[in-house]
Amino acid sequence: MTGPHPPYSNVPIAPQYFQPSQFFISEIEEGNTTIVTTTVNHNYVIGQLCRLIIPFFYGAQQLTNQSGYVISIPSATEVELTINSNNSDPFIPSPNLSGENMTPPQIMAIGEINSGATNVSASMMSTAIPGSFLNISPL
Repeated sequence: MTGPHPPYSNVPIAPQYFQPSQFFISEIEEGNTTIVTTTVNHNYVIGQLCRLIIPFFYGAQQLTNQSGYVISIPSATEVELTINSNNSDPFIPSPNLSGENMTPPQIMAIGEINSGATNVSASMMSTAIPGSFLNISPL
């Protein structure tokens, strides 16, 4: 029987070491589905569940706190979500508010649908679940 693990071998979870993660939004294309453009390449996969957080000054308040599944990845900086945004206010990519300390709009992963394939071999069993969180910590 072993005792508790010393602190150096049970390091705290650091959010920057997990994929998929949170990204800032530079553009939103509205429609029956919503295409979100991020400021840098994202790491989302089809089937990933994501939430939009849009501060008031960026418009599109009908979309804030809405969640949807990734249904396509048109480019490395675009993700298409199952959010109907036809009747939402327009997104304002760069509101003109000098001196304001604003949090930029964000898209963030909130889970997955656990529909991945299970890979089984004689010596090893592993799962590959699209959109599941991966620990990429160097520790």
